[in-house]
Amino acid sequence: MTIKGFIFDLDGVIVDTASHHFAAWQILAEDLGVPFDEKDNELLKGVSRVDSLEFILNKGGLVLDSQTKLRLMEKKNAHYLSLAGSIGVNDALPGIVEFIQELKSLGMQVALGSSSKNAHQILGQLELTDAFNAIVDGNRITLSKPDPEVFMLGARLMGLTPSECLVFEDAKAGVEAAIDGGFQVVGVGNEIELSDADAIIDDFEEMNWERMQNLLSNS
Repeated sequence: MTIKGFIFDLDGVIVDTASHHFAAWQILAEDLGVPFDEKDNELLKGVSRVDSLEFILNKGGLVLDSQTKLRLMEKKNAHYLSLAGSIGVNDALPGIVEFIQELKSLGMQVALGSSSKNAHQILGQLELTDAFNAIVDGNRITLSKPDPEVFMLGARLMGLTPSECLVFEDAKAGVEAAIDGGFQVVGVGNEIELSDADAIIDDFEEMNWERMQNLLSNS
């Protein structure tokens, strides 16, 4: 099946906000008396805000009511937005804007598929909102990765089937979601962690569609 559409995760694929998320969760975890390090943070890549909070609470053996959980998630998000407020048009990861522009020039469709509820704000800060035919974020889905809902909705909004789309993901949960949904998927980053992907790239620097097709055909 010919690829007609592309679905990009946000964090770690288009922009690096991982450090901001880590710092925000770490501040919250410390307030709760729960140790939270980089290894813990790796497990939260691509995971929704509510599931990330549940991970921290489970680690600390804490049981809280729904209103307290909601307040904690809002507190974490406030920390994150404060840290990420400095993100600007020049902070997109190397090569990603040029790659998306090339795909658009070839008549391809492009969608965002992210669990982040702040995706619209971050895309606005990057001045990339208009680059996407469809934007699916944490406000539009009920199930987080590794469930494929975010990618299934992205494909549907582009009027395409999963087999006509290629997903770009930097998280193991995202790769699993794409595979479960019937998508081809390219891992961006850690070769060991993303080993189930159809192909793996370090980043989008000097990447183009011809090179990407060669990588997929040789995988």
